[in-house]
Amino acid sequence: MAFVFNSGRTWAVLAAKAPVSQQARNMATLREVQMRLKSISNISKITKSMKMISSTKMSRAQRSMVEARKWGETSNAFVNQAELGEGVADKTNLYLTVSSDSGLCGGIHSSVSKATRNLLRENDDAGVVVIGDKAKAQLQREFNDRIQLSFSQIGKSVPTFEEACMVADTIRTSGLEYEKITLVYNEFKSVISYQSKQLPVYSENALTSAPKFSAYEVEGEVLENLQEFLMANSLHWALVEGHAAEMAAKRTAMENATKNAGEMIDKLTMIYNRGRQAAITNELVDIITGASAL
Repeated sequence: MAFVFNSGRTWAVLAAKAPVSQQARNMATLREVQMRLKSISNISKITKSMKMISSTKMSRAQRSMVEARKWGETSNAFVNQAELGEGVADKTNLYLTVSSDSGLCGGIHSSVSKATRNLLRENDDAGVVVIGDKAKAQLQREFNDRIQLSFSQIGKSVPTFEEACMVADTIRTSGLEYEKITLVYNEFKSVISYQSKQLPVYSENALTSAPKFSAYEVEGEVLENLQEFLMANSLHWALVEGHAAEMAAKRTAMENATKNAGEMIDKLTMIYNRGRQAAITNELVDIITGASAL
């Protein structure tokens, strides 16, 4: 509604905004709530589907992890019997952080990144090799100059022994000098639990300097092949363990997201029903009032 008046030679126009009716406000609110309900319902369907996919992948990853653990524990038994650690300096020359390129799995990448940062702060002379873009992005903030190599597109599905061999061969041919590599990865504890763990890998010089390694009578080309196999075997174990922990964390994250979406849908449904009931009540009041006036 607009009021126009003449005061001498000056014209002034005052615009008075008309009050919005209660019915219009209710209709706008109901439309907004309805659109938000539809959006959250679609999100809930997506997260539920992603949870089912992660559950299937987690089962497959767990089966591969059981097999990889057998080989990894065998390698560890060989290292312990040869007493490789006693002939090598305790100080690590190189750290190898195992993560992946994908997200939507909670803080699982931050776990190995934090453990690697703590190790690098304690050892100023060590370099780091990173598998996965997530951990690389986190480590670059503080230790960009100490990253020697990085790998991506590893373990998009269940990590294979061929991928581990490829990484081990790249490290061997890159010219990096080391006596001891420490693998930093996530160990699968349960569906809802994981923990960052360290696994040592030794060079050929470390193998030959072990006190009890001479009992195996391994020399020459066989020794080189043995060192490469031990490294690839340990790396494959770390990759599969980390992949299983990642799938479990992703499943848990999608389950929590689906649960939160369901709770929000229930609240918005209640708000929508209350608003719709109020709008209907107001319309009935208007109809009854108009009929009484007639």
